[in-house]
Amino acid sequence: MLAEVKGLNEECGIFGIWDHPNAAEITYYGLHSLQHRGQEGAGIVSTDGETLKGHRNLGLLADVFKHGELDDLKGKAAIGHVRYATAGQKNLGNVQPFLFHFHSSSLALAHNGNLVNAKTLRRELEEEGAIFQTSSDTEVLAHLIKRSHTGDFVEDLKVALNKVKGGFAYMLLTEDTMYAALDPNGFRPLSIGRIGDSYVVASETCAFETVGAEFVRDVEPGELIIINNDGLRIEKFTENVTHSICSMEYIYFARPDSNIAGINVHSARKRSGKRLAKEAFIDADVVTGVPDSSISAAIGYAEEAGLPYELGLIKNRYVARTFIQPSQELREQGVRMKLSAVRGVVEGKRVVMIDDSIVRGTTSKRIVQLLREAGAAEVHVRIASPPLAYPCFYGIDIQTRNELIASNYSVDEICRIIGADSLEYLSEEGLVDSIGRPYPNEPYGGLCMAYFNGDYPTPLYDYEAEYLASLEAEK
Repeated sequence: MLAEVKGLNEECGIFGIWDHPNAAEITYYGLHSLQHRGQEGAGIVSTDGETLKGHRNLGLLADVFKHGELDDLKGKAAIGHVRYATAGQKNLGNVQPFLFHFHSSSLALAHNGNLVNAKTLRRELEEEGAIFQTSSDTEVLAHLIKRSHTGDFVEDLKVALNKVKGGFAYMLLTEDTMYAALDPNGFRPLSIGRIGDSYVVASETCAFETVGAEFVRDVEPGELIIINNDGLRIEKFTENVTHSICSMEYIYFARPDSNIAGINVHSARKRSGKRLAKEAFIDADVVTGVPDSSISAAIGYAEEAGLPYELGLIKNRYVARTFIQPSQELREQGVRMKLSAVRGVVEGKRVVMIDDSIVRGTTSKRIVQLLREAGAAEVHVRIASPPLAYPCFYGIDIQTRNELIASNYSVDEICRIIGADSLEYLSEEGLVDSIGRPYPNEPYGGLCMAYFNGDYPTPLYDYEAEYLASLEAEK
């Protein structure tokens, strides 16, 4: 039985700025442009050179800072975080940045991604006497730093970064320095920008546009970025690196105006739509995309197929997320509130509905139903990515195969389940080519394609036995 809950969700977005008189305010605006990456909680920590102060809470960024809390976060540097939980419970204690106070210093820590050995590390640390305050895997790094004992914070941090495995983009802030680090595979995007003499680091380049920053460079896998009054310094915490950028960033998560590894997200999605039209053309009257992440692919499909693109589906932007509704009936009503089919566009028409992915199939089924109820004569579903058949352990909240409809049913069966007249997916090669192979000499052009073929670029550590058992059970 497939889980009847929600679609894909990515863990979070991080932002930081050094040497700006309005650091907390700039961080707020930067996080606002990253709100799509996390909507369950938000926080900011600032430093005035002597003291770290922070505020965090559950909810959207605007709600967390609506009572003048930014006024108390004075200082020249700040880091911030918007959260979606993939590891750890959904409560205030897990909202970041975490702020740790030691006898002679303080440390703020924010994390985007998911560690695949967090359970093992946590158990080892607890056996050594560590006391955890949260259920988040992010806290593990702070304990590892304090146990490194090299006598130098940067070296302690490097030791800790080499012990954690999986997907991570970290930002850290002390009284006098801001740090950023990216895992050896670079699963999550992280970039550096500048506002005059101020350095900015963000999960996506769209944040730079919002705060008026110029792009400097991407953070590369295995790099440790150190920013303080001496300027910016780049060091390596490991030389054992392989580019494995999460392909779902291009397909779904990132904002279309962001660039990842020099590739514009909208352009990559549009190329995916064009390739999809070549691989899975269907004679129809109109093409429409499921808002928002599928619109770029739908435009590309329509252009390549020579069919008109129309707004056959409209998104209501003032509706809470549907998956939190407590019953199936309320969830279905939530989808109707969130999306509406435009009868004047689809009635009597053969409609090609473009979506970026099918996770559990429940949302696709409801959207097909909406189009039919609006009078569509035929609904042909085209997906601008391959079948999503394998879980992600690096920062997406899908960690078992039984959650994924493509792990349990054939394409023809999925077509019948969602009620479409036809269903076809983009090929793996088509996706890699469309994104553009940012690192052409590395596997899959520097992309992680594990969600589609099970070829994970790292050992799975804590998840290995469970994952292999699930594969064995399917035989």
